[in-house]
Amino acid sequence: MRDDPGGLGGMIVNCAAYCGGRRVADLDVDQIGAEAAREDRFVWIGLHEPDEDLLRRVQRQFGLHDLAVEDAHRAHQRPKLEIYGDSVFIVLHTAQLVEKKIAYGETHLFLGQGYVVSVRHGPSLS
Repeated sequence: MRDDPGGLGGMIVNCAAYCGGRRVADLDVDQIGAEAAREDRFVWIGLHEPDEDLLRRVQRQFGLHDLAVEDAHRAHQRPKLEIYGDSVFIVLHTAQLVEKKIAYGETHLFLGQGYVVSVRHGPSLS
């Protein structure tokens, strides 16, 4: 996990810009919208069980739909794919073996021009 200078308690797993398929910069949440708007850049921010405040900050950066953000904040959604304007919201269920038992989790993805936001709940390998 990244350093946590903003006191976000490990909710941000990764937040970076990519150019030409290579990682070029680590970013703060407040930089991601501007960086994703650049034609030569792509931004990925990975969150693990974020609080509502952090999700709303990310929402403002990319203009994410309110209903999708509410779903991403609350786990226990059904798998689905929804289109909101020029962005896509996907809910996936995950499973992994933990101490010889299957542990289930959820991953929510926001996809749009120049960005991917992943939100993980529960057990889920990167």
